[in-house]
Amino acid sequence: MTADDSLGRLDDDDYPAYTMGRAAEMIGATPGFLRAIGEARLITPLRSDGGHRRYSRYQLRIAARARELVDQGTPIEAACRIVILEDQLEEAQRINAQYRRAAESSDPTTTA
Repeated sequence: MTADDSLGRLDDDDYPAYTMGRAAEMIGATPGFLRAIGEARLITPLRSDGGHRRYSRYQLRIAARARELVDQGTPIEAACRIVILEDQLEEAQRINAQYRRAAESSDPTTTA
């Protein structure tokens, strides 16, 4: 792996770059909170060769949203379910928009 390859990973939202302690600090939570949302299967951190949890930026965004809900009084299991549903809805909307754009671009009767 070259230095350019390593630097490219810094832009990868799915690259597990953050240790549990750093991840917890970044989202203003405790390592216990990260373990709890892992147990609730909201996120599944990758493990280093030594078995330590590593988190990606995408996982940290998900964890931060769950923390917001928990801070508002939502039980952790419900917060995890809400975040999962929000994520699924966002993905479905993105796919719908892609299909809509593709249909519009292939329809000769639409105008730009």
